[in-house]
Amino acid sequence: MTKNKQTVPFRYDTVGSFLRPEPLKTARAAFVNGDISKEELTQVEDQAIIDLIEKQKKIGLHAVTDGEFRRRWWHLDFIAGLKGITVYDFQTTAFGITTDAQGTYVSGPLSFSNDHPFLDHFRFTQKHAAPILAKQTIPGPNMIFLDSLILSKQYNENPIYESLEVFKKDLIKTYQDAIQAFYDAGCRYLQLDDTSWGGLFDERFRKMIKDNGLDADQLLSDFQEVTEKSLENKPADLAVTFHFCKGNFQSHWLYNGSYEKIAKNLFSIKAFDGFFLEYDDERSGGFEPLKELKQQRIVLGLVTTKNGQLEEPSTIIKRINEASQFVPLDQICLSPQCGFASTHEGNHLTEEDQWKKIELVKNIAKTVWQDA
Repeated sequence: MTKNKQTVPFRYDTVGSFLRPEPLKTARAAFVNGDISKEELTQVEDQAIIDLIEKQKKIGLHAVTDGEFRRRWWHLDFIAGLKGITVYDFQTTAFGITTDAQGTYVSGPLSFSNDHPFLDHFRFTQKHAAPILAKQTIPGPNMIFLDSLILSKQYNENPIYESLEVFKKDLIKTYQDAIQAFYDAGCRYLQLDDTSWGGLFDERFRKMIKDNGLDADQLLSDFQEVTEKSLENKPADLAVTFHFCKGNFQSHWLYNGSYEKIAKNLFSIKAFDGFFLEYDDERSGGFEPLKELKQQRIVLGLVTTKNGQLEEPSTIIKRINEASQFVPLDQICLSPQCGFASTHEGNHLTEEDQWKKIELVKNIAKTVWQDA
């Protein structure tokens, strides 16, 4: 590997997802229509991922991903591969647009299987990334806790677990097993993407949680406990980061509110090497919550992926300096605010815009930090 655990997350880094190229979109549509086989789709995915990895290497990233090119959703594809999960189709207006979507609910005892398809997906990425570090992204455990259990109509109509404590035990064991499985497959940079924490400070979601008989402030402790225990057995040479944004679906967002309410609990999770946080607009709030950070790095998502307009470097540098009033500059890194395509549709910008954004992040980082 060209970089070691001590440098993760990197001064300039990415969240993980990239815009799907047109040949991949065409192949996926053909597969859905029954015009090509799964094997033929996989061949297109393989080539698209190889091409993407080469582009990431060329631009100078220290860790590369598969762009989440094999996924329909950033989170659901992984969750769907767990035992005890059922997927269903529905329509949503949650992001301000009406669109077809999918959800999951807990329908049986949760567990991780060592034949989860993401393991082979990672091995493929690592093979073609070498000698560059391959980064694996998966949804955090509380995505299941909130969406697939607490707020799930299907689960609440047919509860599987006798108590939340019993559920949490299985959820923690599922993630402990998943983390170990990725490590055994060769992963040394794992990222947990977990937007569910936004439901703990967004007033609309806090009310939904209350309507389901639970208290969002108590859940904050539960979310911290579940995450900490999921990570407590992680190998010492496995770097794990956390990414949070307030929703990212075709350039639309989901949550409102300040990080202030979750900062102390989230930043107390010492097993994380760093935190990727959205900071691309006024909805992100100020940098004051960063004062709760311990020794981990904070990756400021100051460059938006919601549109193709290129930020002014001086403006980004000014905001980095503002953040350094609350956390030492040496603990700060820079990245786009989220991935470029949390779903296969992607955000409202072009591939050219995408790479210009990453180039901007890299150039600013090299200006600000000597070790970038």
